[in-house]
Amino acid sequence: MKAIKALYFSNRFFTSLGLIAALFICSYLVPVLLAFAKVALLLFLAASLVEFIILFASPKGIQANRIVAERLSNGDDNEIKIILGSYYRSSMTVDVIDEVPHQFQVRDTRFTQTLNQGETKSFTYQLRPIKRGEYHFGAINVFVHAPLGLLKRRLKHEADKMVPVYPSYIQMRKYELLAISNRLTETGIKKIRRIGHNLEFEQIKKYVAGDDIRTINWKATARKNDLMVNHYQDERMQQVYCLIDKGRVMQMPFKGLSLLDYAINSSLVISNIAIKKSDKAGLITFQDKINTFLPASRVNNQMAAIQQVLYNQKTAYRESDFSDLYTGIRRRVNQRSLLILYTNFETLFGLQRQLTYLINLAKRHLLVVVFFENTEMKKLVEEPVQELESVYQKAVAEKFMFEKRLIVKELQKHSIQSILTPPEKLTVNTINKYLELKARNLI
Repeated sequence: MKAIKALYFSNRFFTSLGLIAALFICSYLVPVLLAFAKVALLLFLAASLVEFIILFASPKGIQANRIVAERLSNGDDNEIKIILGSYYRSSMTVDVIDEVPHQFQVRDTRFTQTLNQGETKSFTYQLRPIKRGEYHFGAINVFVHAPLGLLKRRLKHEADKMVPVYPSYIQMRKYELLAISNRLTETGIKKIRRIGHNLEFEQIKKYVAGDDIRTINWKATARKNDLMVNHYQDERMQQVYCLIDKGRVMQMPFKGLSLLDYAINSSLVISNIAIKKSDKAGLITFQDKINTFLPASRVNNQMAAIQQVLYNQKTAYRESDFSDLYTGIRRRVNQRSLLILYTNFETLFGLQRQLTYLINLAKRHLLVVVFFENTEMKKLVEEPVQELESVYQKAVAEKFMFEKRLIVKELQKHSIQSILTPPEKLTVNTINKYLELKARNLI
């Protein structure tokens, strides 16, 4: 009974059966064809029986296993690996259909492989999630082709598994490895010379072009008969807070991800870089009120805590309340800190409504406001004008882009740092700003 349930008929089976039926019909008109029809039917039944025996000769048939990480990285290509093992005594061709989570809306995860006797093969494919949450994989369906292709045997390997999708830890590890190997410039991160130094002495080293001549150690120079300079290490243990606006202004989509998801991925990276730079990293999320407050720290499990907090962030599409944000920070953050605020202002009026609270935050802390360029508007401005309607559309787009530049100038007027960035360059530009502020001793 199980064999019958696992048996499938191919298109070739029905085509052959149709041709034999046509021969029998034609034999009423041409009696000579009746003998050919009977022979063809016998051969067809014999071939089908042989294929059935071959397909079900091995009880196990084809074994299939899926290798997937314990968690997937949001916004990145994640590798999924399928391992196949054959228990047949001859070479077999198989089709593999993996049941991927419904969130991907993918219907083309079908792969064809040929396995020899006792052979094991593997293949991989990529999945790119664009939302955080739980993703459920289904079964792995293996269809084994018989030699003539008349029959198929279906093997269903129950591989149901729930895999959570976390903020982009792949991006976090990438920048961490580049920072350790001093290769951050490969990703567009600028190498910024430190301006000045603190009084925390680290070592004496040889002078190289570009070193501050004020740090020359004349006694060591006289002893070594070579220019020697004092080297000072960066000021440590500064507090860095990522403030993430979860209001409706952060729900604008870009390449499948919302601006909120871009902000979450960037916060994860910058928090990790800050801890590697011996600073403390903290996190605040807010909408109409502060939803999450994670105090700045650099304990061993701080990054795990940040990841867990970011994983659960959702929006209620409410208006963001910057007054509650200011009150909460003033009450809970006593030490001067670097505040990186991820939000979005489309118009100068939108900024002016919240400007009072930003100015007050900037008086007590070093505030960096991060907001986004509308890349679709930029494309519209750069496109050539071909008709009158395009002229009006281009004029409106230029107005919105001009508003963004006015917002930057308004923030500068009040001594507030800002980053206006396309979503895809958010992480790189934020790291650059953090390194620049460190180099200028502003934190």
